[in-house]
Amino acid sequence: MRTVVSILMLSGALMACTSEAEKITFDGQFYRTDLDDLDERHKFQVTASPVSASLLGAKEAARYEATVFCVNEYGSSAIDWVIGPDDADETLPIANDTLTLQGACPL
Repeated sequence: MRTVVSILMLSGALMACTSEAEKITFDGQFYRTDLDDLDERHKFQVTASPVSASLLGAKEAARYEATVFCVNEYGSSAIDWVIGPDDADETLPIANDTLTLQGACPL
């Protein structure tokens, strides 16, 4: 029984180290990102937070998440942004410390 518990604890510790090592920082911060499909699979909405840590970092974290999606699903890093990270900062939709961008992977 001790062996099983020890193995489980060691596995948990290793998993925690691995996931931390795989995190990417943007502008020196970690961001929570989420990408959802819209009406069609190639169209998406991506969010990044907390914007209060750095708007630049949140924009780049959202861009990264969208790029990973397009590369994995469509084999290209190209993105047609509807509301994108290169838009003027004052026009970007930010609510509850969360940046929301929209785009599509070209078919």
